[in-house]
Amino acid sequence: MLDDVENKPHSPVAGVYRTSIPYWRMLTDQAAITQEVLDYDYHGSGTEEDPYSVSWIPNDPRNPMQFSSMRKMTITFIVAFSTMIVSLTSSAYSGSIKEVVAYFGVSSQVATLGLSLFVLGFAVGPLLWAPLSEVVGRQVPFFCSFFLMTVFSAGCAGVQNIWSLLILRFFAGAFGSSPLANGGGSISDMYPARQRGLALSLYAGAPFLGPALGPITGGFLSMNASWRWVEGFLAASGALVWLLMAVGVPETYAPLLLRRRAARLSQITGKVYRSKIDIDKPRMPFTRLLAVSLSRPWVLLLREPIVTLFATYIAIVYGTLYMLFAAFPIVYEQTRGWNPGVGGLAFLGVMIGIIIGVVCTIPANFHYMRVQDAHNGFAPPEARLMQCMPAAIAIPISQFWFAWTNHPSIHWSVSIIGTGPFGFGLILIYLGVMNYLIDSYTIYAASVLAANALLRCIFGAVFPIIATYMYDGLGIHWAPTIPAFMSLLCMPAPFLFYRYGATIRTRCKYAAESHRYLLKLMEDAAQQRSSLGEKSGLKTEPEEPVATPESVVMGEKGREIDALR
Repeated sequence: MLDDVENKPHSPVAGVYRTSIPYWRMLTDQAAITQEVLDYDYHGSGTEEDPYSVSWIPNDPRNPMQFSSMRKMTITFIVAFSTMIVSLTSSAYSGSIKEVVAYFGVSSQVATLGLSLFVLGFAVGPLLWAPLSEVVGRQVPFFCSFFLMTVFSAGCAGVQNIWSLLILRFFAGAFGSSPLANGGGSISDMYPARQRGLALSLYAGAPFLGPALGPITGGFLSMNASWRWVEGFLAASGALVWLLMAVGVPETYAPLLLRRRAARLSQITGKVYRSKIDIDKPRMPFTRLLAVSLSRPWVLLLREPIVTLFATYIAIVYGTLYMLFAAFPIVYEQTRGWNPGVGGLAFLGVMIGIIIGVVCTIPANFHYMRVQDAHNGFAPPEARLMQCMPAAIAIPISQFWFAWTNHPSIHWSVSIIGTGPFGFGLILIYLGVMNYLIDSYTIYAASVLAANALLRCIFGAVFPIIATYMYDGLGIHWAPTIPAFMSLLCMPAPFLFYRYGATIRTRCKYAAESHRYLLKLMEDAAQQRSSLGEKSGLKTEPEEPVATPESVVMGEKGREIDALR
């Protein structure tokens, strides 16, 4: 009967399209389906006891994995661009600090709080956006996040006192941090595991290019207009990204899409449909998700040595990057007499290093694929640390280079060139460590990344504040030498964990638990393949033992991580 109604041209069923879903309906109706989806033979009986199990059908037009290459590239570009704008908004303020000091009559330390509080918002915001994305998906948090960031940035342009500016900057950072929490998840929604690494590598360069571009933009704009124009420009940039998100990024979170599809099918047919993901793993209440997102990152950070060490390493490097926003004005503007615009150009060395680092991630990903193939598709997590080794050496060399060549008697280009290896090492260390933690803590990946983000953003907030005191008390040589020694202490970590990481992980509670869970998934997958082979009458070879006990099932890993996001 339903088919008869659907096939009548003048009485279509709402939300059901004959062959394909129009683009604008894909943006506005997350439950839109085609006739083929409606007619598909789902497993189950359609009752409360045995509901129809809804999953993607072959060539499903709403499956993000089946999007065209052009659409995937467009969404990836918009998400990466949004991340760059957020990070640029954090750092562009540093180019106008001198103007803020003069306008409000405050110290440079107080004015620098506008930078630090924005970065602190990066630590607070994801605690809300990450669990919220599991309930309402990616699209709504993106839309709301950039709208609110735009509002608060516009408010910064019109404030009449320093405290209002600092408070609004904090809220702009907290509400604008959604792409930092969910941007990588959106890309992972669209790409299979083997393609995901390259897409994420290109995306990951955006949050580091933004901080390098920010001081240049903010410096010239504040110098030729005023600090209010800097905030106005940032508000306009946020509004642009908000529009791009609204018209260019549909929902990509598969659990939510399948949940909405099941509800639409139940509404149309009167039968009971449930998402296969919800049947296999019932949804956690939002309050419980929020409680876990607030507590588990701290547990992992304090109790897991792997997480503690690498989170500290990344935090030191990230904090050093944001320390440069306070250090460069001292080294190049106060000491050499440069104006804020030209002083911002000093970040070109870091930016070029970051670009080179992003390019180097491409052969690094191909190397990982070769290791994966050599281990029967199950690469050990330590394979991710190969790219960290040259980066771990480059970072302290760059920091010492800058620290002892930044005197006015030495040509300015020498110290700026010296910051290039820091940008190169920054991106390689960040990506290598993030992937290593994801591979080592698959079922706890979301919490591990949250723990890393918390510590990273705290360091990024604190380092710019203490930088002025360090440079005033220690001078322009010894002040940057301190983080250089800190990076030097962390330098052996990738080498040691590449050699002994497998043993260390077996002695860490959550890493070992994740490893056991994945071994069980591997055994279940092997049994299913064997069972299917027997049913089809095919002779199946016994499963070869995995080369190392640290191997992971890449496909299941991706699904578990996406479920946790």
